[in-house]
Amino acid sequence: MNIAKYFLKKGLLLDPKIINNFKDIVFLDEKERFSDSLFLDGLSYKDIIEDRTQVKDIEDEIYINEISNDAKRHDEKEDITDIDVPINISDRSNIKIIKCYHDNARRREVKDFILYIKQRLNFLKNILLSREELQNTLSISKILDKKSRENVSIIGIVKNKRINKTGSITLTIEDLTGEVDILFNKNIEILDEIRDVMLDEVVGITGIVGDKIVFGNKLFFPDIPVTNEFKKYHKEEYIVFTSDVHVGNKFFYEKNFSNFIKWLNLEYGNENQKEIAKKVKYVFFVGDLCDGIGVYPDQEDDLVIKDIYEQYELFAKYINTIRKDITIILICGNHDAVRLSEPQPIIDKKIAPSLFENDNVIFTTNPSIVNICSTENFPGFNILLYHGYSFPFYSEEVDSIRKKGRLERVDLIMRYLIQRRHLAPSHGSNLYIPDPDEDHMLIDKIPDFFVSGHIHKTNASTYKGITLLNCGCWIGQTEDQEKRGIVPDPNRIMVVNLQTRDIKILNFEE
Repeated sequence: MNIAKYFLKKGLLLDPKIINNFKDIVFLDEKERFSDSLFLDGLSYKDIIEDRTQVKDIEDEIYINEISNDAKRHDEKEDITDIDVPINISDRSNIKIIKCYHDNARRREVKDFILYIKQRLNFLKNILLSREELQNTLSISKILDKKSRENVSIIGIVKNKRINKTGSITLTIEDLTGEVDILFNKNIEILDEIRDVMLDEVVGITGIVGDKIVFGNKLFFPDIPVTNEFKKYHKEEYIVFTSDVHVGNKFFYEKNFSNFIKWLNLEYGNENQKEIAKKVKYVFFVGDLCDGIGVYPDQEDDLVIKDIYEQYELFAKYINTIRKDITIILICGNHDAVRLSEPQPIIDKKIAPSLFENDNVIFTTNPSIVNICSTENFPGFNILLYHGYSFPFYSEEVDSIRKKGRLERVDLIMRYLIQRRHLAPSHGSNLYIPDPDEDHMLIDKIPDFFVSGHIHKTNASTYKGITLLNCGCWIGQTEDQEKRGIVPDPNRIMVVNLQTRDIKILNFEE
């Protein structure tokens, strides 16, 4: 009997290196079923057949934190919608989670990927159709039937991009009816924008029909409108953003982080700094709360705490001492004890029980949108939180960002994604769960703040009324970070005055 087929029928994928271990296997009765979707790596057949507990342990590890938030879907027309999240938020009416991930744990099929891309295309197409230049957009099948030299407009997904020997660029665009090549002459003014186009993003194009080709002259992205409002609060309150604490790593700046907590509690800093601390109402931690276990090769050499529960217990020890009139909002990152695929759910209560016992801590998903300071007469501030796992991809692959400094220019990466209205528009820029009903990586609501981490760089900028903030970290440079080109800005926080929208960077370096 073919061993690979046998285990495939059981719902298992085998690592090739263990196939030879099954020469003398006595196959189980057909009624026996292994757990679905396991990948067996380096286990002998005796481990699999004789020790079912071991297989169950692997399954538990793979599916850790696949929990549901019972989130209600929000209507794009509504300004603010509460989402039911298992956190202590009921007594904090000025904080609303208006978008977070609703876990739909089930087996994914090929059709889920197709529907996932289709609904993204439809959403971004509707945004692009609001552009005057794209009002008369036709499907690609109808454009291919057009006579030469007619003006046309197209909206579709970028299937391919190639730079020709002449210096011109050809984009292959597809929609639900077909595909067509768009040729941009090397002398066109927007050639640099064309160079920055990535596969799988949704764009609008105008041009002139040729023989089974379109000669492009303009390119449009589903960007936010120029008229986006720059909101300010009616009273002086402050909000703090930080990220990438990495508790458990030997390079964690424990004393500096402790001083930050003391500052929040009015026990550290000069009088002016303490005056700001008095007015801090919110603190956001944008992922990588702990260093995690097994995140990168030889990570154990960098750990002083090698138990994930102990890492979160120490993190909670700091967080739970913050004064109770401050609301703390937490999301996860790629180092935290959740799945790597995005969107990431919140931490399981069993992993970090002490954090869940703190009534001024709010967990939400990565990504999510949190609204603060809303009143009867003020809609509040929408804060888009995303840890930033896709950022390194765009720092290397987007031509203009690579030339201007790669990860040093995280502001350009964030602006690029806002223009595309998506946090990871290219397949391969992140690991993701294809939800056929909703693409949670879409920037479907225009935020007032777009806040991220992951790069360990402190960076602040503004784009069309949106404050773009990338937070620093509380960890020194590890060997792994050095290999990936990450040069950290440790021990710094971003402090925003909500009345003026001024940004201060406080440095807790000693």
